[in-house]
Amino acid sequence: MTGHVFPRVLDRELPTAVSAEGVWITDADGRRYLDAAGGAIVTNLPNGDAGVLRAMSEQAAKAAYVHGTAFTTEALETYADELAEVLPMDNPRVYPVSGGSEAVETALKLARAYHLARGDASRHKIVARRGSYHGNTRGALDASGREPLRRPYLPWLGQTVHVSAPYEYRCELPDHPTGCGARLAEELDRTIEAEGPSSVAAFIAEPIVGATLGAAVPPPDYWPAVVDVCRKHGVLVIADEVMTGFGRTGAWFGVDHWSVRPDILVAGKGASSGYWPLGLTVASGEVFEPVQQRGFVHGFTYSHSAVGAAVGRTVLRRLREDALVERSRDVGFAIKEGLRDALVDCLIVGDVRGMGLMIAVELVRDRATKAPFPRSERVTERVLEAARERELLLYPSTGCVDGVDGDLVMIGPSLTISEEESDTLVERMTDAIESVRASAPASAR
Repeated sequence: MTGHVFPRVLDRELPTAVSAEGVWITDADGRRYLDAAGGAIVTNLPNGDAGVLRAMSEQAAKAAYVHGTAFTTEALETYADELAEVLPMDNPRVYPVSGGSEAVETALKLARAYHLARGDASRHKIVARRGSYHGNTRGALDASGREPLRRPYLPWLGQTVHVSAPYEYRCELPDHPTGCGARLAEELDRTIEAEGPSSVAAFIAEPIVGATLGAAVPPPDYWPAVVDVCRKHGVLVIADEVMTGFGRTGAWFGVDHWSVRPDILVAGKGASSGYWPLGLTVASGEVFEPVQQRGFVHGFTYSHSAVGAAVGRTVLRRLREDALVERSRDVGFAIKEGLRDALVDCLIVGDVRGMGLMIAVELVRDRATKAPFPRSERVTERVLEAARERELLLYPSTGCVDGVDGDLVMIGPSLTISEEESDTLVERMTDAIESVRASAPASAR
């Protein structure tokens, strides 16, 4: 490994990207990859969008940087007003930051600030879910339940209380599939009672579990029941929409599928579609008002960016004007069904699931028992490599079963992916998985 870059990947040399357009990325060797992962489920809009690039350049020419404690900008005020129209909250207030992890950190602090402002100083605990992911900063990682990422830093973690996440493919509740949401809500209720309701500040969860459990859609009764529990105990509901937001699941936000109105919402990724480091923490008016009176001890150098707001506004308008949220729903359904049909006889495929263009394939050693492959077989990594050989990029996750074993691959391409590109995606992904199946032990074929 040469040069002075500390790379994200330490165990292999990375190709050099030289251009990207639409869903395609070309490297220095001339290989052209179909980015079925959208990077890390980021690019809701495609690479090379002229409107976004123009908005970024024009705002940077006007004012590239002003500090958020000294100035607001027209770009920021206009973006927040337009965004408010699609947010699932009453009188929302938007706090822009530089990414999803910063947005989660902001949301956790905001929950604490809200309770302090109301005189509930004892409320400091966060309840989150096992099998979740909320970011890699220290507070966000503590809330996360993705064990492979937490494991090296466990001595620094441990303040968050965790409950079960809905994982329908592997649900072990006795009445499954009936009443799973109600039972999980009962577990949350018992946990809050055990911790002492007066000590719990907020419950944070992804509307649809992202990479950790691979686009795991909860049962229909889950979110309404969970919100009822939180409301009963005065616990704030934080919806982590970093992956699910801005049309990814076929609705503006994941919670929209269940008509949930959270107290705090966090977003990122698709908010700027990778054109600018942008995350968002949004407070309902009810949360904002007491904090406004008392103050919020928090801030980042690059929060409230005018350029970021100009990018976010243009992305938002493109999603609305081109009906890309609805397109995500329809194209995603077609791709999901196409994968299910193509992989129906592939015995290492346990489940194909998701909503909109957030789709996952779970890989198993035994389809009948759902037994996972041992981590030592590196099945996810082998599928990724087979896909790269076919010039297809997928998004990986491991440890979904017990924090060690369990293999997933996800797709989340641009919401503008064409029908022809969708067919190519299904064909190449199927071929990559089949190639790994062919090399698996005879019992898994």
